[in-house]
Order: sequence, then C-alpha cells, then structure tokens
Amino acid sequence: MTTLSQYNQFNGRHWETGTVHNFFAYRGYKAPHTGDAYSEALLLGVSGGVTFGYFNFAYEGYDPQCNILTRNTFDPWDTMLSRLGVIQNIKHTLKEDRANAKLIDTLAGGLPAIVWPDMWGLPYNVLPFNEGMWGAFPLIVYGYEPDQNVVYIADRAERSLTVTPAELAKARARIKKDKFRLMTLEAPNPDKISSAVHLGICDTVKLFTEKPPKGSKNNFGLNGLQYWAKMLTNPKQRQSWAKIFPAGLPLYAGLTSAYEFAFLFGKGTAVDAERGLYADFLDEAAVILQKSSLQEVAQLYRASARTWSKIPQALLPDEYTPLKETRQLMTRKHELFLNQGNDAVAEIQQINRRLLAIRQLMIDDFPLTSIEVEALQQNLAEQIFRLHDSEKAAVDALAGEM
Repeated sequence: MTTLSQYNQFNGRHWETGTVHNFFAYRGYKAPHTGDAYSEALLLGVSGGVTFGYFNFAYEGYDPQCNILTRNTFDPWDTMLSRLGVIQNIKHTLKEDRANAKLIDTLAGGLPAIVWPDMWGLPYNVLPFNEGMWGAFPLIVYGYEPDQNVVYIADRAERSLTVTPAELAKARARIKKDKFRLMTLEAPNPDKISSAVHLGICDTVKLFTEKPPKGSKNNFGLNGLQYWAKMLTNPKQRQSWAKIFPAGLPLYAGLTSAYEFAFLFGKGTAVDAERGLYADFLDEAAVILQKSSLQEVAQLYRASARTWSKIPQALLPDEYTPLKETRQLMTRKHELFLNQGNDAVAEIQQINRRLLAIRQLMIDDFPLTSIEVEALQQNLAEQIFRLHDSEKAAVDALAGEM
C-alpha cells in the first residue's frame, strides 16, 4: 500500500506556495512565531511577495492574450526555500519505470512526493490538449495505487484529486526539463525566518519601484500600471489596445485573459489579486520583525485589495450581457474546481461549451459599438489609475518601514 492514510492537507491554493504549505503542514513543520504550520501568506511574502506585471502576447493561431502578474515570478520556488534554509531532496530520472519506483519508494518512506506534471495533461484541469500549450507546476502526490488504477493528488483544490498512473506518467514526461523530477523538503531553519521576511519585503518594494531583473520597466510595478492605462486610451501607441486588442474577438480575448491571470490563475476565491493574503503576511511580519507599524501597512494593502476587487467589473461589466455572463462563468468554473475537484469535471465541461459559444458570438456579432468600446476602455483605465494610487500608497509605506 503506497498511500499516506493520514494525509489531509488541502489548504494551499497556489502551485508553489500552496504546495510548500501543504508539504510543511503534513510533515508537522511549525513556524516559530505561531507554533502552527507555515502559512501560505508567509510563504508568499518570503518568496518575493506581490507585484504588478503587464504583458501582451499575440501568437499566430491563438487568440491574443493580456497576461497580468500579481506576485513575484522571478524564481520564487528556490528563493522561498533557500531563504528559509530548506534542503531540497531531488530525485531525477528520464525513465518512466524508474520514476514510478522512486515515487513508490518516497511514499513507502512516509513522505509526500512533490512532482512537476504538465497541467494540460491532468484531466481534472479540463484543458483541451494543444501541442503549442504546456506548463509544469508543482503539486503533491500522496497516494499511488496502480492495482486500483488511481493516483491521489493535492493540487490547489480543497479536496483530494485523482488521475490514473498512466495520466500522471504522461503529464510528468511531457516537458523535458521537468521530466520525472521528484522532490521532498527538509524542515525550515527557524533562525532564518527574520532575514527571509525582511528580504521578501525588500523584493516587493524593488519590484514596484526599481528596474525589474528582466524586461522593460514599463511592464512592472507602478510604471506598469500607468503603462496599461496608457495603452487602453492612446490608440496611436504601437502596443495600444486599439492595435493589439481591436473590437471583436481580440478585445474579448484581452479582457478575459486579463481577468483569468489577475484573479483566477493559481489563486483562491477572493478577487483581490492576493493583496488580502499579502496583508496577512505583513501582520505576521510585524510579529517576526517586532515592528508593529507593519500592521498599519497591512491595512493599506487591504485597501488596495478593495480597489483590485473593482477591476473584474471594469474588465467584463454587467452592462453587456455576454461579458457579464463570461465573468460569471469563469468565476463559477474556478470555484467549482476549488470546491469539488474531480466531481466538477462534467459541469466545467458544460461551462467550457457555453464559453466557446460566447466566443463565437464575439466573431459573428460583437455586442459593443465603437463608442461603447471606447467607454469601456476609458472606465477600465480610470480604475487602473485608482489602483495605481492605492498600490503606491501601500508600497511607499512599506518602503518606509524598510
């Protein structure tokens, strides 16, 4: 038997911080300042915290995409673990039979196994397979029962997920650099937690106010928010929405992808771009660093969370029924997965069919006039400027504490 019968850790919501939280919780690793499991809020903060990133992609054969980043994406996994002094035990092989044996050995030794499958290869994600789309994200395997044709997984949802051994093996094999990688984690070093928190906060300040490690300064932080608003309202710009996301299907694709990445992708149910979670981190940081004033900064991030929560309505407003329905369906699909896991597959497939029908409507009979498109983008830009001011107030206060 290779299932950890006592495994019951399903609180993690993001692939990286959520997986580490779940692993630590199962192993009983306790944070020194709480005596409880390391929270996902703390792990978010230590990994580099929150930021803002704005990117457009338009590949031939695919709808254009607006990718909004809301947390640090510059190597957060190794950053988080190295700062906490966590030793990563890595087992890697290119052979499927050896990979399965290592997985079984890990479970038989009483440890969950962290693996990196391609998300398009896991049926519970209900993603249509596409040769041009792939992405490996960490998750936990806590049961492997080939005789029963089932693998038990913890992956963002608040309950156990299942795939078959063949499905897992195929998904683990798809991406070369992550092929059959397996990892377990040692306990964090409690003596490192203060420096980890301090460095994580510094990362957030830098990502908002300084030149980013990669890419243009227009794509990140406070500059990125202003740039997004400018691209919405200045059609002569080379990267303007008028050129990248003109009225019709491209505009619909830009609005829906921005909503997906900012509020659903690897997140919980709060539509606040994880600013509430980051505020929770700052409350913990106030205790760890013995700086009670960080609790006041946390309140500024909660104010920013409330400003962020107005963006979904600006992206896909109620005034236009197909856009409203799209937002509601995307939200429903996300919540179904988090709450019901595999049991939601049939309803998610039904939602996907309806979303495809709405997408076709955008091609056949786009519901907004040119004046309405301009008004939508103007309103969205105004909301983004308000968001800029809210984020600036929070990050300025945070910088003042460091």
